[in-house]
Amino acid sequence: MAWHWIAPEWGSPEQWRFVENIVPVPGPGEVTLRVRAAGVNPADAKHVASPRPGRELPVAIGYEVAGTVIAVGPEASGVTGPLAVGDEVLAFRVTGGYATELTVPAEKVLHRPSTLNIAEAANLLLAGTTAAEMLHAVDARAGDTVLLHAASGAVGSIVLQLAALRGITVIGTASEARAADVRALGGIPVTYGPGLRERVEETIRSLRRAGVDAALDAAGTEEAVEVSLALVSERRRIVTVAAPGRAEEHGFQALAGTKPDSATFRDAARSDLVTLAGRGLLRVPLSRSYPLSEAREAHRFLSQGHPGGKLTLIPGPESGVTEAHAGSYDHAGGDL
Repeated sequence: MAWHWIAPEWGSPEQWRFVENIVPVPGPGEVTLRVRAAGVNPADAKHVASPRPGRELPVAIGYEVAGTVIAVGPEASGVTGPLAVGDEVLAFRVTGGYATELTVPAEKVLHRPSTLNIAEAANLLLAGTTAAEMLHAVDARAGDTVLLHAASGAVGSIVLQLAALRGITVIGTASEARAADVRALGGIPVTYGPGLRERVEETIRSLRRAGVDAALDAAGTEEAVEVSLALVSERRRIVTVAAPGRAEEHGFQALAGTKPDSATFRDAARSDLVTLAGRGLLRVPLSRSYPLSEAREAHRFLSQGHPGGKLTLIPGPESGVTEAHAGSYDHAGGDL
């Protein structure tokens, strides 16, 4: 029997339910995966916290997974080629990734390089494609100096690595405790908090640079926005994924994977990111793994901030499916 997590109503992860699920047989252009790992992202909870256009309850949770193909529909070809039973894969922008099994469009599936473990694969593409789009949006190029807010976070850690590969200097804000993490990934750490602008300017002088060419905000704090506006002269070279209201107010860019242009870019970026990770040129910092049945516990930990890397949910016998964790949800006259 397959299981998955759903949001039966809008609200916090505490309201989610872990329920039995009938997985459909794959149709044309679809494959069924046995999920071996599911990536945990703030968006998983954010997108079911309140009603959203085009979404109806119950909502299956989770956007990215790694797993094994167990059934293939007609004409099912993935991003990296035809798919067959037994292929080890990862999939991104799926619906309902917090599951033991999942049927998905093959166009969302990529072969997993053997050098990329399942936890890394399950956590690569949401953060990775966001990071790639942020650099693209501000036209960051070799020789530029970029200010990155939340440099030690999931998106920030990928930005640092992509920038280093492209010859871009990154000054990254982080806590004192995470400064070494930023430095290890090629960034120049500065501690956030009062006096941030002055510390960034001092760093620029020490680098003998004229200034900051662009700013990337993955933090969304008032400080991040104000310092970016103060140090970057061209608003088009400031981008946020966390403060859309301030972006609209001040005329700089705000990205979101739900926007058509962002979705198109991120889909196109998937294959290159998997190739880089498979070659060992891009790594996904990992923190903790939880049994799939403990998704709510994973989000409690994530909500505390500074998890120190990505979190992973692991299905299987070790996921502890018991009556204590399982639930049911009555909707439209039936139980899921």
